[in-house]
Amino acid sequence: MSRTDTYDDTYTESQVIMTSVRIIAPFTLTYGMFMSLHGADTPGGSFQGGAIIGVTVLMLAFAFGIEPTRRWLKNSFVVGLVTAGVAIFIGTGLATIALGGNFLEYDAFVETFGIAHYWGMEAIEVGGVALIVAGVVITLFFATAAGFTPDGRGEESYQTEVTEDD
Repeated sequence: MSRTDTYDDTYTESQVIMTSVRIIAPFTLTYGMFMSLHGADTPGGSFQGGAIIGVTVLMLAFAFGIEPTRRWLKNSFVVGLVTAGVAIFIGTGLATIALGGNFLEYDAFVETFGIAHYWGMEAIEVGGVALIVAGVVITLFFATAAGFTPDGRGEESYQTEVTEDD
């Protein structure tokens, strides 16, 4: 691979795209949250809502640059989303076991607390699935944007190594 074969991946600002994303992003984020909050009630659900929320972050990254978005949305926050989703999912399941039911048997909430089993389902849908999906979509995007090479190093080191051999 010669130096001319490498590509220039610098960020180029487009006022049309940036303005469009500024207008559209609040609506897509709201729609994703709506889908997540109505996950157990209506068609669609938390998986789709979490995907829409994650894709809204990708849209911001495409409009305003991947690295600025990565700095704005810290890695620890994204990991926290996924961790919180898994903790809520497992915590709800273990709570049903502690209350004498099976894993994710929501009727244990009805018998103990007098609340509808619906709220156990909502905890899983909204608190678990939506957070996990949004976090994984964002994580996969940032990992792909960083670039992968066969030896496990980032794109920059691979290009440097190839161009030195020329």
